[in-house]
This record gives sequence, structure tokens and C-alpha cells, in this order.
Amino acid sequence: MTTIDDVPDGALVEILSSVPGRDLILRCRPVCSLWRDIIDSHTLWKTKCQQDGYFSKQCTKYPPSWRMFYFLNLMKRNLLKNPCAEDGFEFWDKIEDRGDKWKVERLPGEHGKPLLDEKVKNYFVTSYGLCMKSQIIDLKAEGYYEEWMDVMQPAIVIKDWYAARHDCGCKYKLVVQLLSKDNIVIQEFQPEPIVIPQWSDAKWSQMEYTFTNYGPGVRYILFQHGGKDTQFWAGWYGIRVTNSSVTMEPGALAV
Repeated sequence: MTTIDDVPDGALVEILSSVPGRDLILRCRPVCSLWRDIIDSHTLWKTKCQQDGYFSKQCTKYPPSWRMFYFLNLMKRNLLKNPCAEDGFEFWDKIEDRGDKWKVERLPGEHGKPLLDEKVKNYFVTSYGLCMKSQIIDLKAEGYYEEWMDVMQPAIVIKDWYAARHDCGCKYKLVVQLLSKDNIVIQEFQPEPIVIPQWSDAKWSQMEYTFTNYGPGVRYILFQHGGKDTQFWAGWYGIRVTNSSVTMEPGALAV
């Protein structure tokens, strides 16, 4: 009688590669030494990356670990919580809350423009005193193990949308830091504040930056943004921000 042990290794790789990644690790790997060896192999995870489209013929660099590369792609998502003010200020720390303080408003808002992404309904808005809010991402808590960060060093992509009212000038600030386990800054992105004059077109703009080659040791990401109006008007005439994101991009690699 033919058993699973009689299946050629190549065919077994094809069969196992159709199993979801987490099930391979948690359920299939403990079955026997043969399955363990195949699941630990470079070949199986390379095959899964091919099947799921995690590669590009334009690239020639191979990852240090196909298994890490697979799971980094599988886990890709926005690591910021409540980026579009659907839950008020939950998950955000208001480190500066001056003037008439932070507020949540509905898009497009007075003297504002709609955002291209129609799924986004709200934005955060600042006042005449400096308003800054922050969020710290604990990478290990989000499933990004220390080995993954140190070996793979996936690109960390920062995106933030900001806009002014048409009738008031304002200032926008962004600071993003990659931190060690002891909160030492490994890399930082802090562009010059953007000043938008009164009577601007009020269109939404996107700030974008990608951290690469940052070396080992990154354990946290600090995201901080905000600003104020430039005319000291009571109320909420300052910079508007929404739809912020921090994502891990392992890249597209040739196989």
C-alpha cells in the first residue's frame, strides 16, 4: 500500500506549499522528521513566495531567509492604530494640546477639499497653539521578531496626509524615529516644517519617506505629527491630518 512516505520529496514540497504558512509551522512541522526538514527548507518557502507573487523579475537580490520573507509579506499592514480618527483619539498620545486643542472633524470640513480615498471619513485638526500627537509601535508585539528586523531589515514606509483650510495659513510637522529596545534613536526622519499660506488651494498632500539599511536593533517606531495655524485664530484653523500609515515592505525579489 502506498503511503505519504512514498511520495517524492519534490511532490511533497508542492503539496505542502499549498498549506497556509502558519499551519505549516504549527500543525505540519511536528508531524514527522521528514515534514520538519521539508518545512525548514529554503525550497518550500521559495515555492510559496512564487505561488503568492512575492517576487519581481526586475529584481535580482535574494533574501537571507525565504521563510522570513514570506511572513513579512503575509503580515504587511498599517501598524498605526486609528489613523483616520474613526475612534476619536484612541491609541494616540496628545503630547502638545494647546490653543483650543485637538479636534476631530468630518471630511471635507469647512473651506476644505475631499480626500482621494473616499473610505476615509474623518481627520484630526489643530488649533492656534501647537498640537502634536504621537504613537509608539512595539514591533515585537506586532509580530515582527528581533531576528526578522535584524536579518531582513524590511523597508519601513511612512505616509501621512495633510491639508490646510483655504481661509487660514498653517504649519505642518512630522517626526518619525526608529528606536532601540532602550529607546535610543537609530534613525530619524524630521523634515523642515511645511508652512502653507492663507488662501491656498486646500488640497490634501502626502508626506512619504522610506527607511532602509538602518542596521540591527530597531524595536520600536515613534510616529509624531501635528502643527498649528499661523494666524492665531481661536477655533480649529490649523493643519489637518489623516490616513497616516507605517508599513513594512520586504521588497519584491527575483526567484
